[in-house]
Amino acid sequence: MHTDEQMMNFSAQLNENSQYLQTVMGASSDFVVRNLTLPGSLQLALFYLDGMVDKQALQESIIQCLHERTPLLVNEISIHSIKTNILNAPEVLSTSSIVEALDLMLSGAVLLVMDGASESIVVPMQGWEERSISESKTQSVVRGPQDSFTETLRTNTTLVRRRVKDTRVRVSAIKVGCLTKTDIAFMYVEGLANQELVNTLQIRLNKANSENILEGEYLEEILLEKKQLTLFPVIYNTDRPDIIASGILEGKIAIFIDGTPFVLLAPALFVDFFKSVEDKYQSVIFSNLIRVLRYFALSICMLAPSIYITLTTFHQDMLPTQLLLSLAAQREGVPFPAFFEAILMEITFEILREAGIRMPRTVGQAVSIVGTIVIGQAAVEATIVSAVMVIVVAITAISSFVIPSYSMSIPIRIVRFGFMILAASFGMYGLTIGIILLLIHLCHLNSFGVPYMSPLAPFDKTEQSDGIFRLPFRIRKQP
Repeated sequence: MHTDEQMMNFSAQLNENSQYLQTVMGASSDFVVRNLTLPGSLQLALFYLDGMVDKQALQESIIQCLHERTPLLVNEISIHSIKTNILNAPEVLSTSSIVEALDLMLSGAVLLVMDGASESIVVPMQGWEERSISESKTQSVVRGPQDSFTETLRTNTTLVRRRVKDTRVRVSAIKVGCLTKTDIAFMYVEGLANQELVNTLQIRLNKANSENILEGEYLEEILLEKKQLTLFPVIYNTDRPDIIASGILEGKIAIFIDGTPFVLLAPALFVDFFKSVEDKYQSVIFSNLIRVLRYFALSICMLAPSIYITLTTFHQDMLPTQLLLSLAAQREGVPFPAFFEAILMEITFEILREAGIRMPRTVGQAVSIVGTIVIGQAAVEATIVSAVMVIVVAITAISSFVIPSYSMSIPIRIVRFGFMILAASFGMYGLTIGIILLLIHLCHLNSFGVPYMSPLAPFDKTEQSDGIFRLPFRIRKQP
């Protein structure tokens, strides 16, 4: 389609249109051309991709209707009469642009081209196989809805609309990618969401139209500001419709990508990654206690190995005598310093974690559990590492699973290694400096103009109803 002889519009000659479409599509075995001869020697042709359309609907809404109703209008057949009086489909479009028609056909539409007409009828008739709505496998809850998004964009937007039945909900669609032509939709509540942010997102996508989008991560890197270099996610992603519904009610913008069950939510704050949708389905006291537990688990996950290294290497005088003697007895015979011990065990566990994820599910969990127990026990008995180091690494690993968002646990795991290096080099002073630098970095970040650490830094008293702690619904302001 990139030659000097490229056709931009349909010709009035059916043979010419058919030949051009077949040339463009090449020898693709799934490209179907169905020629029809109707009463009055009317020549028609249907073009579609096998597997992309609902064949039963195609037979009933197009082919059957053409054979039954065309004889009644044989003297006044036109594109307009076929659209309004013959076809029996929920949506019937027409276009004179052959490029637009091809884009729609590649998305699951049927093209109907008539001899003597310089435009085509386009009937959206998507009918590919879809995964049924099932329980979320990444963010499971004990109490609350059990449905999750699928790979179909329209199904996903519908799941959110079922929860937010308001006329102010807006869905804005756009296609991105010179090859993939991925359907992307923005959903927000007019009056609650920042319209400038909606426009900014659309402008950034339009500028990056040459990029091919297959999953949300492609989109995240396009939407983010290039000057912000960080490990931490500033766009939230989830496959739970109730989280997206709650987000747009808070004035955020949901970004749906066709082909992936994960929906993006922007802007995203640091505290958002430590909230669970189940917090709103449990009592206030229980929810707040669990949130405190999550932040405590964050501290353990990020700092436990570093604190162990600094205490055993530089600051033994900070430990009680009995504990110090116990640690010294366990480390007797261990040939490596505490830092090397920690690095060795952390890397080993990360390998086991990834192996458990990538291996078939029937053996993945068994391998990770058995591998951890066997390797840990063997390492202690061989006096390669101390028993207390195995305990520290184990509680660190378990704490990482308490963080609700997997995209946040990844940078925490990476930062942990940096803290371990600082602790082994400079002791508690290095660890303290590392924590301060991390806080400065987090306060310097923003998510589409919103400070990443808000409503804590800068502190906003009016936004504390669902910051660190959740206030009861009866005293919270509603949109």
